[in-house]
Amino acid sequence: MTITAPLEVDLPAGGQDVTPDRPWIVVVWNDPVNLMSYVTFVFQKLFGYSRDKATRLMLDVHHKGKAAVSSGPRERAELDVARLHEHGLWATMEHPA
Repeated sequence: MTITAPLEVDLPAGGQDVTPDRPWIVVVWNDPVNLMSYVTFVFQKLFGYSRDKATRLMLDVHHKGKAAVSSGPRERAELDVARLHEHGLWATMEHPA
């Protein structure tokens, strides 16, 4: 039995606005377990941040309860969250409105 592909293909309806996906934001939350120096180390290791930037983000987590540490496409945000979880940090991803 032979199956052939159709000769004509329906094209998507025109006139639709296509907007690029908004970036997802990775948020790290404060917890009572991890030391501030460890959180700073993890930010440097995973994201390649300088010591100063990693320290600023860690202080946001400590004082404000959370900090946005990265943003990008959904797949990248999911990977970043998983990597943060592997290092014992509490992280989530958000899609801002």
